[in-house]
Amino acid sequence: MIVKRIFDIIFSFIGLIILSPFFLIISLIIVFTSKGPVFFRQIRVGKNFKDFKMYKFRTMYLDSDKKGLLTIGGKDSRVTKAGYFLRKYKLDELPQLINVFTGNMSFVGPRPEVKKYVDLYNDEQKKVLTVKPGITDFASIEYRNESELLAKSDNPEKTYIEEIMPVKLSLNLKYIQQSGLLTDIKIIFKTIIKINN
Repeated sequence: MIVKRIFDIIFSFIGLIILSPFFLIISLIIVFTSKGPVFFRQIRVGKNFKDFKMYKFRTMYLDSDKKGLLTIGGKDSRVTKAGYFLRKYKLDELPQLINVFTGNMSFVGPRPEVKKYVDLYNDEQKKVLTVKPGITDFASIEYRNESELLAKSDNPEKTYIEEIMPVKLSLNLKYIQQSGLLTDIKIIFKTIIKINN
């Protein structure tokens, strides 16, 4: 765990420095294309059920999250034009390097969920909260196009809760069983490849 934390601190710090020009460009695009703050901050449930603020670049119009927590593919009118591009290439996730550096998250680990869905976990599924959440994991790779899958459903939230969420949690549990620095590095490379395909 100490090695994992050292890895997270070093590479999140390097990432923040190297990507700072891109942060500035993305921030300016967001500011000039829609009203609202650059960052979207949302309360997620972390390790040991501890709440924390997760950072993303804002990709939706102001207060859009009050209309629903799930993003529904190309149908979702809440997403800004710049937001579609940022989401497609996962650029909206870059500010989570801040979460990794400060220790709320890791590069690899179960994706943190909002309390509304965590409250639906059974005892076995709650085990995913015994480890630090991450930017990517097996579930992130498997459900790279989750919003497009939800767009095909007549009831996206029901589909997410009954079909997608259980599979994602089973993949999270698989990660916990196989966790280690080598596994993390493999997942990071698989994520990069998936994003570029």
